[in-house]
Amino acid sequence: MAKDAWHADASGFALPPVMGHRGAAGLAPENTLAGLRRAAQAGLAWVEFDVMLTRDAVPVLFHDDGLKRITGQKGVTAETDYAELAALDAGAWFGPAFAGERVPRLSDALALLCDLGLRPNMEIKPTPGRDEETAAAALAVLKAAWPAAAPRPLVSSFSRTALAVARDLAPDLPRGLIALRLPRDWRRTAEAHGCRTLHLAGRGLSTRQAQRIKAAGYGLAAFTINDPAEARGLVARGVDCLISDYPDRILRALA
Repeated sequence: MAKDAWHADASGFALPPVMGHRGAAGLAPENTLAGLRRAAQAGLAWVEFDVMLTRDAVPVLFHDDGLKRITGQKGVTAETDYAELAALDAGAWFGPAFAGERVPRLSDALALLCDLGLRPNMEIKPTPGRDEETAAAALAVLKAAWPAAAPRPLVSSFSRTALAVARDLAPDLPRGLIALRLPRDWRRTAEAHGCRTLHLAGRGLSTRQAQRIKAAGYGLAAFTINDPAEARGLVARGVDCLISDYPDRILRALA
């Protein structure tokens, strides 16, 4: 399947068949510039990453509330200033070839994505109690850094508060509701927040659920899909987009 063979809705917005997860988290350290480069090398058009805030309100690409798993250091992301976070090694845990990779600012990641020709799915991932602040700060950077003539980024989140902020501050940007399982109020929530897409864990996503989502006019993405057989099964159920740590593997499976 060609990387531009997307499933467009009535407005022309479309999800790609495969999207890199946290850059390309199986091929390079997650949420790093190296991961974004690997996603581009894999032939992708889109990439997903997480955005959190440091203590001094700098939006950075990071997933965890704590620093230990990625940097090996004790600490809490939201209680660490950017200068301190930027001095930590975010790549050595993945392998010696990536030692010295840093936690990037959102602005630096967006500049690289423009150079690589990658379209972002920016997941707003606030630490507890910082939903509005994280969304507002991330959107301000996105609007300042992303070229007006470039294809519009997708803004997604588990946080309904963050999606509401995105709706109000950047109504022109498509939004995606993320959930592990399809919420009972999914349609009401999607409508209230102006979402175009739903992003659900692939495991447990039924054909009936996929059909209901697609019949309602929403794009459907599944995460985190690393097994080729699972990928083909989800596409057969009607899933538009597979978000994967190994996007090269999934692209080959769908070819």
